[in-house]
Amino acid sequence: MTQQRTTESRQPTLENPGDVRAAARSLAEGRAVAHGFGNFYALTARPDREVVERVNRMKGRPPAQVASVTTVRAHMPSLFDWSRLPTAVRRRQVEDLIEDLFSLGPFGFRGPAATRVPGHLTAVQDGVPTVRLIAPGHRCPSNGFLAEALDRTDGEFLAVTSLNPSRHRTGAEHEPAHWRAEGVLADFGREPGVTLLAHDDEAAARHRHPHHAPTSTTVLSFHHTTATGRSGLPALTLERHGSLSASHTRAVAANHGFALTLAPRAHHRLPARTYPTPA
Repeated sequence: MTQQRTTESRQPTLENPGDVRAAARSLAEGRAVAHGFGNFYALTARPDREVVERVNRMKGRPPAQVASVTTVRAHMPSLFDWSRLPTAVRRRQVEDLIEDLFSLGPFGFRGPAATRVPGHLTAVQDGVPTVRLIAPGHRCPSNGFLAEALDRTDGEFLAVTSLNPSRHRTGAEHEPAHWRAEGVLADFGREPGVTLLAHDDEAAARHRHPHHAPTSTTVLSFHHTTATGRSGLPALTLERHGSLSASHTRAVAANHGFALTLAPRAHHRLPARTYPTPA
């Protein structure tokens, strides 16, 4: 893993403007950046097919596995084809839900993909080409890094994945995402094409998100409605039960006129990584 040089030989952080510029430059040159993301860590890179395939191989995934995308607040609406929303769903209704959940912290949404999103970043679900947006939430300082990286790549979105080795690499059924820089270094520190940009204060990053467990984000799908909930509201699907609990997500969704159904795998919440206790 490449670590940006500083005069004090310290770990580069999200709150140091020079570190952020250097990491964004590394990303623009084709390297991936492991960085604080809400209350955990994620790996962000250019959305080019060859870069996404390289990151997949590094994690032990199949090269062609579809990546999620991330971006800043201003570019989020441009990721989706709003003309393909289900008939029971209004665009403003979904945009307000997105705003509320990202105001709370890190979260993910799957929706109909805009044509500007390339095929290697989309997946057809229920007959609809979809894109999965994963973002750190509006209060995370990583938004500054993402904005700098987008400016340097002249793009509207980047590829993102959680910082955990896949089961193809480790043999484990699920490796939770890292929420400590030391864990990132232990698993990915020997990767030459990765730069680390740490949370300035990991405890403070977790404190900023009291409703979120330090693990991969919860993901809510709005490209289709599976049924009408008991409340009579159109039901969106919780496709992954991660950092924000299903009950909390359901309460926020209800405020915007939605019920919630859980996909089969979302009945089990993703665990948070545990680290050895220092001797």
